[in-house]
Amino acid sequence: MIVHPRPDVLRVLFTLKGSIVKRIALRCLMVTLLAALIVLIEHHYPAFFYPVSATPFTLLGLSLSIFMSFRNTVCYDRWWEGRKAWGRMIIETRSFIRESQAIADQRLRAELLRGLCGFAHALNARLRNEDELAAARPWLAEGTLISPHNTCDGILRQVGEHCSRLAERQLISEWRYTLLEQRLVGLTEVQATCERIKGTPLPFPYTLLLHRTSYIFCVLLPFALAEPLGWLAPIFTTIISYTFFGLDAIGNELEDPFGRDENDLPTDAMVRTLERDVLSALGHEPLPPALVPVDHVLS
Repeated sequence: MIVHPRPDVLRVLFTLKGSIVKRIALRCLMVTLLAALIVLIEHHYPAFFYPVSATPFTLLGLSLSIFMSFRNTVCYDRWWEGRKAWGRMIIETRSFIRESQAIADQRLRAELLRGLCGFAHALNARLRNEDELAAARPWLAEGTLISPHNTCDGILRQVGEHCSRLAERQLISEWRYTLLEQRLVGLTEVQATCERIKGTPLPFPYTLLLHRTSYIFCVLLPFALAEPLGWLAPIFTTIISYTFFGLDAIGNELEDPFGRDENDLPTDAMVRTLERDVLSALGHEPLPPALVPVDHVLS
């Protein structure tokens, strides 16, 4: 995630960190060169060009803008829902830490809390299509057997089994067990929410229609601008293509908020926050440092 100070005029105009320019520069350049070529041909061979009214492009551009705005709103909702899910993970874990103080066996309590750290690492890896078991292993007790099929759920099942045995042996009250189980249910819901966002992209025909319309509009636009604007046509074509291609690329980036793109969620930083909370509750010193932005990027 990009963490910038409040931008001034120079940053707004020239910053590239977090900008979508790098991803769409080639497309914008090709459209600009096409516009320059059309203006050049129109200037030397005006008979080849039939006057094209800008009215259809105005209507199409307005419709395309509304369509893109709707799509980007949907994509941002996915990004924000993912952020809320990870925020809930922090809430549920901190609540589990507080409610687990009733567990007298400190070794077992430490194993349970470290297991929740393993869950956070495993979920982070799962959402990035990485090895979730390898990510969780440093936080699990030696000899712990967890299925690699769904490491996250396996960790929560194991923590739940430990809590259930504590209740059966009356080492914690039924009320306390119910509270702890509610926290595990909350973490399960977090995992399901993130998997739903990750595994359910926007309908492909919906995205394909937007891509095609954007390209058609930007490629045909110079034919309408060449005669009335002359050599200003490539400039305005570049600005318009930057806007449409940029909105399209931003939507693609926000659609999956769990990757390693600059504008994705800082899940590594949130996992580190959980680590610090758990280790602090277990009395470990010193704590691992909180992650900070590197070149304005918080991972």
